[in-house]
Amino acid sequence: MFSLLALPSWLPGLPSLKCGSSFLDSLLQGLVGACGVSILSSLLKVYFFVGCAKDPERRQPEKKRLLAQWASLETVQLVGLALILTVVGTRVAALVVLEFSLRAVSTLLSLGKGSQDTERLQLYLLCQYSLGCGLTCGLSFLQEGAPHGTLNLLLALGLATLLGTWARRLRRHVYRLYELHSSQHYCGVCLVLLAGAQDLLELLGRALAVTFAVGDLAAVALINRDFLTTSEAVRFWTPLTICYMLLVIYMQEEQRQRPGMQSQVQTVLVRMGGLFLLLLTVGRWLDLLGILVSLLGELWCLAGTHTLLHLCQLQDFPSQSPSVSVPSRRLLSAAAQPRSTAPS
Repeated sequence: MFSLLALPSWLPGLPSLKCGSSFLDSLLQGLVGACGVSILSSLLKVYFFVGCAKDPERRQPEKKRLLAQWASLETVQLVGLALILTVVGTRVAALVVLEFSLRAVSTLLSLGKGSQDTERLQLYLLCQYSLGCGLTCGLSFLQEGAPHGTLNLLLALGLATLLGTWARRLRRHVYRLYELHSSQHYCGVCLVLLAGAQDLLELLGRALAVTFAVGDLAAVALINRDFLTTSEAVRFWTPLTICYMLLVIYMQEEQRQRPGMQSQVQTVLVRMGGLFLLLLTVGRWLDLLGILVSLLGELWCLAGTHTLLHLCQLQDFPSQSPSVSVPSRRLLSAAAQPRSTAPS
């Protein structure tokens, strides 16, 4: 009796189907990476909308800009990012993940007390393309040699789609009903966001830390598998490490002197230009094409975060401390009044 489970046994004898199966795996990995970026973007929009709702009169223009983003445009961005992650290649994706991880660690170690939330928010906004590359690298490494790798990637895509749908529904719910529910203390989800939106940011930070840790390990393993000897690995990693350190120093100084969207675009051009020049000497010709695709991916993700980056640059925006409602304030004042009138 014919069974679908026996179908992969026919594939190894056909080289053309091997190539097609490899492309299908790359496409599935790109789709999973794009779904991960979509989840991060939706949750960040929820966080920023809650921040705008805390001061509606002052931040009414920013709230309108958040609500004005079209759902069809987000679908186009998701599909475009999936195609970019499909064709970028594992080596270049690994280099992008390692570069961002080093930049993130350097930024977190140099944080000041007054700008911690701002710098972290900016990192979360700028890590979207690197997050997609980290997910594709992790899946490529974990599914390498697996007997049912395509099926596993389909299951991963189903889970990522489910989480992405949940995140988009949460964002639409917050956009439409958060102000009403938070004022009337009606919805449990809105009350949780009202009490502690900062917890959402902490959850995102932990999830990103785990994802990039797995992605870094996978990136190092994927790059080292192409070296036959230790001397070849040293000849590759030594200039790469020096290039990364110089890029990190330059980008930190540039962002401190000229913060803004133009500075972010210039930083992307410098980063990709440095990697392009480095791979001219120690890389392959296919890697150079991957760098150009990565430049397009970085600019693609940066264009979708223009509004959020503008909000992040507001000095008092990251303050998401839970606000005290009017009835609570009355109870606190009533409890404090007898103490103030008590005789000494």
